[in-house]
This record gives sequence, structure tokens and C-alpha cells, in this order.
Amino acid sequence: MLLLIPLYIQSMKRREFIQQSSMAMAATMLCHTAFTGVGNKAFPVVRVAKGLRKFNSPAVENLISLMHKSIGNKEIAWLFENCFPNTLDTTVDFEIINGKPDTFVITGDIDAMWLRDSSAQVWPYLPLMKEDKALQQLIKGVINRQVKCILKDPYANAFYKDENKISEWKNDKTLMKPGIHERKWEIDSLCYPIRLAHGYWVHTGDTTAFDDDWRTAMKLIIKTFKEQQRLHNNGPYQFERTTSWATDGVPMGGFGYPTKKTGLIHSMFRASDDATVFAFNIPENMFALTSISNLMEIYNRGLNDDASFLQELKLFQHQLSTLLAKSTVHTDFGTIWPYETNGLGSINLMDDANVPSLLSLPYLGCVPATNEVYKRTRKFVLSNNNPFFFKGTMGEGIGGPHIGLNYIWPMSIIMRGLTSADAAEIKNCLQTLQHTHAGTGFMHESFYKDDAAKYTRKWFAWANTLFGEFVWKVQKEFPYLLQ
Repeated sequence: MLLLIPLYIQSMKRREFIQQSSMAMAATMLCHTAFTGVGNKAFPVVRVAKGLRKFNSPAVENLISLMHKSIGNKEIAWLFENCFPNTLDTTVDFEIINGKPDTFVITGDIDAMWLRDSSAQVWPYLPLMKEDKALQQLIKGVINRQVKCILKDPYANAFYKDENKISEWKNDKTLMKPGIHERKWEIDSLCYPIRLAHGYWVHTGDTTAFDDDWRTAMKLIIKTFKEQQRLHNNGPYQFERTTSWATDGVPMGGFGYPTKKTGLIHSMFRASDDATVFAFNIPENMFALTSISNLMEIYNRGLNDDASFLQELKLFQHQLSTLLAKSTVHTDFGTIWPYETNGLGSINLMDDANVPSLLSLPYLGCVPATNEVYKRTRKFVLSNNNPFFFKGTMGEGIGGPHIGLNYIWPMSIIMRGLTSADAAEIKNCLQTLQHTHAGTGFMHESFYKDDAAKYTRKWFAWANTLFGEFVWKVQKEFPYLLQ
């Protein structure tokens, strides 16, 4: 039975749980705290000691040294040094299995690998692979591990390294298998591995990762997308959970609320791992369209050996593109994209901090930032008309139901900066992030709008590495903002 409880109570319980689960890592990171003099201010040494790091990349270390020399704002330089390598320092487990590189990547304070998070966590390192072959092997290993996960279950979002491990969610009413941490179907779980594979190929030209297993996994992704169009039936996936959290269960027997079968892909969960209200999540579908285009490029230019699959992709791409072109709605902001629809006239006007989001569409390559519909949509999601846009004394940004009201996600502030070409806006994002890390030297999952010391997740590698990507981009395009 799904028992609804007030959102602020849900938020408090989750916040307390996540903070408690982070304390062990916090102690590990701070037990050797020292202080380093940078400019006129001393900053604590909070990065994991060199001998305890999971992976060392000379290219990453060289970049950190370069950033220290070129950034006049020494607190930002210190944050970059802590955050950018955090994925490599703390979350990767690399080895060779059956002659192939294999990299298991945990999300941080949860000992499981999300297809989404693992892709996003290593993404900022792709430009450094050419000067660091070991780093290239590590990222190739992420691709190989993701293939194993997809082949195990394309509907699962998170996995254990021990394929025999039984999950704490083993009693969920869905097809749970050993080695699966959680089985929440969200479209982006299958988009991110394509994005990573495409990015890896673009930066290296290497197609050796695209072996028979990878090709089988890619075809399984497309099969799964088509199953979740639900044009003929509900498909094989359903999910129910005995929980007091409304966002953790799927109603109507685990298939979600009714939809008009238009050809858009149903997603039972969002990138936040929260249940959708209406199953046609527009950012998720737009990410799927971009992922199909990326896959087409790999097969057309990189492999050029499977004409029938390439044709299937072309037809699917055309279908989704046509449908998404009709998915805009008219509002006081003009014509914009909604967050979710059901094809029956119902729409959910909001945005969530987690990526894919409406705000993040240019970052993911879905639309250019100059697109007029995007610009109007962006204006909406960064306004009080978005129910999850919060303003307080510590700043402003987007949150979401996952944590609750009035909690801003640094990820949304970072994404705002990454998708902006306005120097004043970017500067404001940098300043907010600089002033809301609560003295820890790292980004967090969220912070309370009026008190940055009230935060969730001290160890959240995705947000850390994404922050590093943002600062690196600013250093290349607006270096004067870092002085």
C-alpha cells in the first residue's frame, strides 16, 4: 500500500539518512586535515591523500596545476583541485577482466553503480584521454562495465559489482535479479551509455570498445525504447514498492497513469529516481532522440557495417523527432517545452535539478542554447513559475521532489552556468557555488536556500566533477571571471 505523507516530512527523513550515510566518508577525508596557504588565505587540505586515491591521472594533475596558476580566485582554484578529480580519487575500481578493461564506478556514498551517474562522472575527463592512455583505458572500462549491466537488465538503473549480491530492494514488485541494486526504469539510464560511447569515440577514434557485446547491448537499448512506446501493450516492465514515499512507487499496478499511445517513450522514473507524474517526460525523450542520433553517427561513420540496424535507427529518429516537435505548449512565457505530458492534454510545468532536465538540453546536445523555444523554456524554469525554483539568502536555483522544498541543488547552478553565454550570469553562478560549499571544499547534492550548512550528501562525485567541468569551461571561455 502506498501511503502518502507530507513532502516536508519525507524530505527531512531522506536528508537525515543521506547525511548520516555520508559521515563515514567525511571522517575519512578530514582525518588527515592540514592547511595550505593559498594567496592570503589558508584552505584546509580535504582532498584524499595521494596514497589513498583510487586512480591517478597525470593529465588530470597537470590540469590542476595549470588551473592553480591561471585562476586568480584561489578559493575557486582550491575547489577545482578538490572537486574535479573526485571521481577518480574516490569512486572508480579498475581492473582487467577476460582481457578487457573493466571499471566499476560508484556514485559516492552509495555503494552501487548507476548507468547515468557513472557516465556523467567520467564525462569531463574525455578531452584528457589523448595525453593519458591509462585514463583512456579506464573510461573504456566504464563502457565495458555498462554493457554488462545493460545485458543483465536494460530496465535497471543501478547495479552492484558483486553480481550475486542481493539488494535491499529485493522485495520490490518487479523482476529483481541478483547484482541489481535498483530497478527503476528511466529512459536516461540507457541514453547516458550511448553518450559516453559516442564521446569516447569522438575524442579517440577508437572503435575497439564496440565489440559484439556492445552491439548487442545497443540493439537491446533500441528494443527497450520501442517496448516502452507501448504501442501494442504495456510492455514487460512494471514496478511497485511498499513505501511511504509517493515518489518511490508507480501507481496503477506498476504501469503508471494512463497515456495516449503517441509513440513517445514512457518513463516511469525521472533522472532523480523519482516517479514521473505523467509518463512522457520530455527531457528524457529529447535525450533519447539525441542518443539515437549519436548511435547513428557511430554506425554510419565509425562502424559502417550494419545497414539494417542503421535504417532502423533512422526511422526511429524521424518518428521521435516528429512527435517531439509537436510536444510544445503555449504559456505566459510563450511556446515552451513542458516537463511531462500524457498525450491526453495533461501537462506538468516544472523542471527538476537532475539531468536530463529542460535546463540541461543544450549541455546534452539536444538543442542549441540559441533555440527560441529553449530560451523561453529556460526563462520559465528559472522563474518562480517553476514550483521547484527556490530563492533564499544563499542564492537561487532549482531543486526537486527528491529532497523537498527550499533545497537548491548545486548541480542546477552548475548547469545554469554551463548552458549560459552571459558573463554576468556565469559570474553569479560561480559566486553562489563558492559561497555555498559550507567550508567543505566540495559540492553537495543540495543545500537549504537560507543556510548552506544544511546540506545533503557530503560525497556526491557527479556534482563534484561537473563543477570542475564548469570551471574548466569558464577558464577557457571567460578567464577574467576567475580572477
